[in-house]
This record gives sequence, C-alpha cells and structure tokens, in this order.
Amino acid sequence: MKENNDYLMISGIQHFRYCPRQWALIHVEDHWEENGLTAAGRAMHDRVHEAGVRDYRQGIVTIRGMRVHSDRYRMTGICDAVELIPDENGISLTGRPGTWRIRPVEYKHGKSKTEDYDRLQVTAQAICLEEMLGCQIMEGDLFYGETRHREHILLTDDLRQECIEMAAVMWKYLERGYTPKVKPGKKCGRCSMHDICMSELLRTTGRCDVTAYIRSHLEEGD
Repeated sequence: MKENNDYLMISGIQHFRYCPRQWALIHVEDHWEENGLTAAGRAMHDRVHEAGVRDYRQGIVTIRGMRVHSDRYRMTGICDAVELIPDENGISLTGRPGTWRIRPVEYKHGKSKTEDYDRLQVTAQAICLEEMLGCQIMEGDLFYGETRHREHILLTDDLRQECIEMAAVMWKYLERGYTPKVKPGKKCGRCSMHDICMSELLRTTGRCDVTAYIRSHLEEGD
C-alpha cells in the first residue's frame, strides 16, 4: 500500500480527504487493517477490475481496470471503468473511428456521501486522463453498490483545485515521513485503522505515546 518515490496513489486522495491520519498510516507508514466495510469494498473492486476488458452497450465503450497517471501532479492509479461515449465534439482516439467523450466511473460499496471523499477520487482520475489523452473531462460517475445508484458528478473548478492542493500537501507529508495528528470524531469508529491509530489515546492525552499506552494496558491486567 505504501507510496513510491515518484507517484501518489489516486486511491489515497479519498483516504486523505476522509482523514489525513488514516492516509498517512496506510500510505506513509505502510499499515493496513481490514474491517467489514473495506472487505466488501475490496470484493466489489475485484469483480469490477478486469484489466483491459471492454464492454459495448448502446454505443458506449467501457474499458475496465485502466491504469492512469499524471506526470504533472505525480499521481497514478487504476480507474474501475472509463466510458467512451460517442460525441461529435469529442476527441479522436488511436485505432478507433469516430470521436469520443471520456467519463471515468468509480465503484463504491456503500452509498452516496455528503462529503466529497469519493468525488475527489473521480476528479483525480479525470485529471490524469486529461493529461494522458489531451482532452477536457467535464463529468464523472460514482456507482454505489448498497443503493445500486449511479451518481453523476460535475467536475467543477472547486473540486479540481481541492484535489490539486491536497496532492501537494500529501507530497509534503510523504517526503517528510510525517503522520499528522487529528481530532478524533464519530467516523473513527468506522475506520479500519482504528486500533492502529489509537484515536482514544489522542482524545484523552492529545498525543500518541505508544509505549506509555501499551504499558498502561499491561498494568491494568496485573
């Protein structure tokens, strides 16, 4: 799960927006724990990710498991699906007649969220595709398995700017090997990294002294 020295993982955009500490534990410190939510999400992505597979429905070509990257922002990842939609105002693609509009589609196990965690991940995918294909992508979709609902996203300037700014901060943390502290909240209980993060220790002491934390629990058992 750990980042390399050249590119950030696009999946980390969603982690970072949800919780910068969660992202750092996974992508800087190389920790990973799975719970029911993450297991269900992984199973869904395993079904979707058939690299190179192409579907043809109602004139739309869907490419699954497509690896994308941006050299400008040093990001890389795999799109669950990239849809090529016939459009007279679209772009030409090598080896494929006609012109096409590009739309990334991300699959999620749960349901739509008020916060932009998932929307920013799709935005990062679009930024990479734009650089690779020399086009502008104005929309993306999120498909949620729990509700069987597809959410349409307009890739606004605000989403793009937030994504780019987040990537810059993530690079600073990565290069420093820095794991930030965060204020614990309700979402901590749903996080698969809860036990590694030790959010309750941060809540009670404001710091994360792992040795003292472990010692206190050993003493409780005496």
